[in-house]
Amino acid sequence: MLGAAKGLIEQALKEDVGPGDVTTRAVIPPGVRGKGAILVKAHGVICGLQVAAEVFRAVDERISFRPRVREGEPVQPGDVVAEVEGPLRGILTAERTALNFLARLSGIATLTARFVDAVAPYRAVILDTRKTTPGWRVLEKYAVRCGGGRNHRMGLYDMVLIKDNHIAACGSISEAVRRVRAAGVGVPVEVEVKNLDELREALKLGVDRILLDNFSVEDIAEAVKIAEGRVPLEASGGVTLDNVAAIAATGVDYISVGALTHSAPALDLSLELSPS
Repeated sequence: MLGAAKGLIEQALKEDVGPGDVTTRAVIPPGVRGKGAILVKAHGVICGLQVAAEVFRAVDERISFRPRVREGEPVQPGDVVAEVEGPLRGILTAERTALNFLARLSGIATLTARFVDAVAPYRAVILDTRKTTPGWRVLEKYAVRCGGGRNHRMGLYDMVLIKDNHIAACGSISEAVRRVRAAGVGVPVEVEVKNLDELREALKLGVDRILLDNFSVEDIAEAVKIAEGRVPLEASGGVTLDNVAAIAATGVDYISVGALTHSAPALDLSLELSPS
């Protein structure tokens, strides 16, 4: 995960610091040391401590970063999640970029945990999607795991997902699957269906998973009855915290939620410093 983060950290610091932090250089003399704590201002789940630590190190390797909670741990307002100590100029320069990473990833973990908690009485597994911030996919999918969810495919390369446009181009679900088999791609095959008739067709094709696209809760329940456990079913489209428990109660195997990564609010955090 840190391998994916390093390029983003470099770009983020270049964007924010540019040729130099003019404010900090003006008001903080060289050699002054400082320490402080990263505090939580809302209930949530922490994720991204390693990334935040790497931001501080990238600015000044003499800054120490000491986590006080574990990745994926629930937190509440007032909790200290990490402490920093070292050259004060470096701490102040790195502060916003470090908090941006930590707040974004913790926000995803927090929202994911809310969905996971909502379906806890049922068998359904919460999945993410490819609706991620460009360049951030590895980090954001890591945050989903920290929140208790699981990752869907990482990209277009590790799973076949035959969607409506593929089907339209091929003429039918059966023909699309036939072409995939003929190509010998060697990865799991999932098919998207729009209605119960398409579900019945897909069930005959020996695919690894079937995605129920924008089905009503009633139709998801009917799809579960029709499938009879022969193929795992994934519900997707229009999933919210208000309806996810009802979807899970149908007995569906997976529920994919784009909002985990495209609509998660950042967790409110701050860095409180005290010069030493």
